[in-house]
Amino acid sequence: MQHRRALALAAAVLLITTACGGKKRAAPPATTTTSSVTTTTAPPPVYPLTGLPVDDPAKLARPALVVKIDNADGSGSNSARPQLGLNQADVVYEEKVEGSVTRLAAVFHSTDADPVGPIRSARSTDVAVFSPLNRPLFAWSGANADFAQLIRNSPLIDVGYDAHSELYFRRNESGHVAPHNLYSSTPALYSVAPADAAPPAPLFGFRKPAEPVSASARPIASVNLVFGGGAGSAPVDYTWAPEVGGFLRNQKGTPDVDENGQQIAPQNVIVQFVSYHDTGYVDVSGASVPEADLVGSGDCWLLTAGTITDCTWSKPSAEAIPVYTDKAGAPLGLTPGRTWVELVPIGGGTITG
Repeated sequence: MQHRRALALAAAVLLITTACGGKKRAAPPATTTTSSVTTTTAPPPVYPLTGLPVDDPAKLARPALVVKIDNADGSGSNSARPQLGLNQADVVYEEKVEGSVTRLAAVFHSTDADPVGPIRSARSTDVAVFSPLNRPLFAWSGANADFAQLIRNSPLIDVGYDAHSELYFRRNESGHVAPHNLYSSTPALYSVAPADAAPPAPLFGFRKPAEPVSASARPIASVNLVFGGGAGSAPVDYTWAPEVGGFLRNQKGTPDVDENGQQIAPQNVIVQFVSYHDTGYVDVSGASVPEADLVGSGDCWLLTAGTITDCTWSKPSAEAIPVYTDKAGAPLGLTPGRTWVELVPIGGGTITG
């Protein structure tokens, strides 16, 4: 009986074992994961004041340098033309300084000029124009005591003649005589930049290569700009020249060329219409010394790529970067390259072609 039970138990165990082991359980499916890595190529760096590709990273890190350049356009010994360095500057400003006489301010960052000049005095307008450049170096020669103190108390870094006379020299080439013969060089002026000097922020927006000009732009051939009448007046004309991709500049009826015979032809011209108020000072001839009213807003023109766009400028404070928009409020896109900003008295601009 016991034997029979043992056989039955063994048979049951065998049956269970066979049933369990006759078919293996399928392994769970392998889990696979895929990840997609998106790579983006950063756009090549550009210089902040021209929008052109960086060809020298060391220059990208340096501060802006502003050089006040004489623009007296009298006869004989009372002339500063032709100048040196204007064709190398990233940006050039023209401002009224006494009577109808204007002065130029060349802003360097991506390029150099050796020599540069002739260099002349500062004006109170300079503080509001150049404070947005993030403590730029400021090269100048002379000013009345009040204006000189204003410059030294401003965010501009003084590298002028009084502070660094060793960086300046007199030259008489092309008929220049004192006071129209003081020069320096941008490498020399950069040599005294403080260690904490920083590069400028962009002043303008630039179009991408395939980006069109403003929707409200229209073709333009030429404009005429007048800073005032009487003695010292030197009207300016800009004429579109597609063969050079810029606007040829004439002054007082003649091509505005540098000492090397190269005519000025910036890719962009901003005609910023501003009011001027009398500072109460006079120059040596007795002409009143004005100051441009640059805080606020007003009308402007943008000349670029053979077109003109009616625009608006606004600047809430002396330190603020001016904002230029079309009449619909859209930001303006400049052509990468050099820009001249003309601080023209209201009513001083005429479209001539």
